[in-house]
Amino acid sequence: MRLRFLGSTSEAGACPTLYETDRGTIVVQGMEVTDADALGDLRDVLEGETVVEVPLELLTEVARRVMGHL
Repeated sequence: MRLRFLGSTSEAGACPTLYETDRGTIVVQGMEVTDADALGDLRDVLEGETVVEVPLELLTEVARRVMGHL
């Protein structure tokens, strides 16, 4: 799998960051959610999966950029 950088709201290449894969999926780099209350709100997390926190600002900025190229 190959990744293409889509965007970040962090400085110096730190997380959170979004990448597009050559498989038509998105990879999210971010801080792992460890808050017990938040984890208790999740549904159907499979073995091997984890969740990361991403600012809404990052998602909307990347969505605008991607939609502008369609």
